[in-house]
Amino acid sequence: MEFPHPLPEGLAAILSDPSGAVIGLDFDGTLSPIVPDPASAYVHPDAPGVLAELAELVRAVVIITGRPPGTALALGATDGGPSLEDVPGLVILGHYGLERWEGGRFTAPPPPPGLALVRARLPILARDIEGVLVEDKERAVAVHTRRAADPEAALEALRGPVAELAAEAGLVVEPGRLVLELRPLGMDKGRALSAFLAERQATSVLFAGDDLGDLAAFDAVEKAPIPGVRVCSGSAEVTELAARTDMVVGGPAGVVDLLRSIVESLRKRSASGGA
Repeated sequence: MEFPHPLPEGLAAILSDPSGAVIGLDFDGTLSPIVPDPASAYVHPDAPGVLAELAELVRAVVIITGRPPGTALALGATDGGPSLEDVPGLVILGHYGLERWEGGRFTAPPPPPGLALVRARLPILARDIEGVLVEDKERAVAVHTRRAADPEAALEALRGPVAELAAEAGLVVEPGRLVLELRPLGMDKGRALSAFLAERQATSVLFAGDDLGDLAAFDAVEKAPIPGVRVCSGSAEVTELAARTDMVVGGPAGVVDLLRSIVESLRKRSASGGA
């Protein structure tokens, strides 16, 4: 793909000095197409290979997702091709940063006690609306309305009861693309990204996302004392990100094309002696 003109400051910084660049990515809707059943999700087939090439050129590649890291890894494998586990130095911050996978090792705090109440009650709230799906994400529980006859109406019908349940359980509600997720307090993608940038002493950052939960990461890019670029993996369902972004691309395929173009540009620059 062709880069926008003029180049966003953050993208220009990444291309001029990739050794300090952190590439941050959401998973669902960014590396993986949105599907009606989250369990049937799959990574874009070209994503692991492109990320592996990119990881050799930049300081770090990090995936920040609401899913458990193990789930992202399982969904990030392609038949006969590279998987996310093949990406050099990849870090996956799951559950919005509560869990971490790096170099084959998982670290995580104990799950919050309120999840037991949510697991018992949320299916009862959802059972009267046909097509609604409850997803247990180990440290969070989500209710999806994409398969309902009227997804938006189903989401609105559940919004109030889900908020009451979350308050009783000591959790927060993370709204998304036809989904309400009940998760622990104290972490979001913005905090996770900011901490990672400081850890890696980044000099530039790109973050790509597609959903409301990614707005916190966009905030982190804006507030970081380094050049940054925000990329929206385009969706007609979530317009808030498009209003806050530096670049809009066409879903996971567009994200992969952008990353591939960054790899090609960096390699050309290197071949020409950095000119």
